[in-house]
Amino acid sequence: MSAESGGRTGLQGKLSQWLRGRRPKEAAGDAGGREALLLAAAGAGLPLAPAAHPAPGYRCSCDRVGCPTPARHPVSFAWQTQSTTDRAQIERWARHQPQANFITATGMVHDVLDVPLEAGREALQRLLGSGIEVGPVAESDDGRLLFFTLTRGTPEDEDEWWPCELDCHPETADEHPGLRWHCRGSYVLVPPARLPGDQAVHWVRGLEHPLPDPLSLLEVLTDVCARHVGEEPDHASAAWPLRR
Repeated sequence: MSAESGGRTGLQGKLSQWLRGRRPKEAAGDAGGREALLLAAAGAGLPLAPAAHPAPGYRCSCDRVGCPTPARHPVSFAWQTQSTTDRAQIERWARHQPQANFITATGMVHDVLDVPLEAGREALQRLLGSGIEVGPVAESDDGRLLFFTLTRGTPEDEDEWWPCELDCHPETADEHPGLRWHCRGSYVLVPPARLPGDQAVHWVRGLEHPLPDPLSLLEVLTDVCARHVGEEPDHASAAWPLRR
């Protein structure tokens, strides 16, 4: 067994062991439920950082006039170094910023395959019906389904890897209306999160499900997304970067 495979199996075992019997209540309308869900995410290894929250009139809590992503972005520009799984720090943030959403930085422990809602629902049904292990899945009321997976990692030699055309960063998200792959340098909102217009981000499948390898989901997701946008799937450009 390769070191990479062994590491992934070990992480899955750690996630299952930590979460066994510890799944927090899904109702997060109160501060205790919100904090429990955030601590569960951190305990499962997802690094968190505070994010903006909705303000009256479909606005954002940040000071930016006409914020293009209201309630969907980190508070600090240093979110990548600020992101943490430290329980005490997350408790302080949650209690001192009771309205804040939280983002989870991808590409450290986990990646996120982010797809349009209807395509994602169809893909989820196909994956589960085929007996493929699916990890945590979150739904955003603004029309996206988020599949949490193990990260594809950080290669020691960047030249050993092919580029992936699905890589999505916050500033390029709009360029990927279909499938988005959040890895290094990106983030997503972690449930529970509130969006403008009384919308929310919530778990469809919780963190008790181990993070799968992204390749196990990618073919179904690309096929379904391509059909929903009326294009033929391009598996060459959608594939996980391969070693030369």
